[in-house]
Amino acid sequence: MDASSRSVSPLWPTLAVTAALVGWDLGGGDLWLASLPGTPFGFPLRSNWALASLMHEGGKTLSWVLVLGMLAAVWLPMGPWRRLSRPERWQLVLSVLAAVGAVTLLKKFSLTSCPWDLRVFGGVAEHVSHWRWGVADGGPGHCFPAGHASAAFGFVGGWFVWRRHSPGFARGWLLAAVVAGLVLGVGQQLRGAHFLSHTLWSGWACWMAGWAVDMAMTGRRRRATDAKLNAA
Repeated sequence: MDASSRSVSPLWPTLAVTAALVGWDLGGGDLWLASLPGTPFGFPLRSNWALASLMHEGGKTLSWVLVLGMLAAVWLPMGPWRRLSRPERWQLVLSVLAAVGAVTLLKKFSLTSCPWDLRVFGGVAEHVSHWRWGVADGGPGHCFPAGHASAAFGFVGGWFVWRRHSPGFARGWLLAAVVAGLVLGVGQQLRGAHFLSHTLWSGWACWMAGWAVDMAMTGRRRRATDAKLNAA
């Protein structure tokens, strides 16, 4: 275990990213960006095969295949997984499930509709900030944050596990999850399924869920260690 990796705090990067996301929301760039692929008659790429089937359905399938692979690795670790203890291998799985669950829960209570539901793009809803919780926009809602992007962003919590053993591998893992999440998010934005902010806040929620799981698992390890010391 690299001692220096344990001292890396996610606090300041998290605060900086949060400030940037809030700045994007305040700047009101969502509608402008959505208007590039969108028209008053809808989004021409909404039913595009590559975006709707290959990227959307294929991305979700691949994500769950990876989760099942990590679940199998809890008992049959291979490659770099052998560096991890069984609780850490469980943490990799739990962080993904917690992230996807957090995004799903937020979507359930959100009244924000998707871009393709907005009147400006041929729908029936009015644009209402996703921060105005409890204010309906006249559409079906349940579109914030981006659920599909969480299929990739959900893996960002793995950084907290890998950084204790291989900081370089941890950075690569994090970068791959972020890039994959952005790619999936852009695909959905081209279809009119989400605004950019929906994708970015989905990544933020996944990161916070992974951090919460890490804190819980770290606390559990400390309590177990203290119990052993007290029993000695």
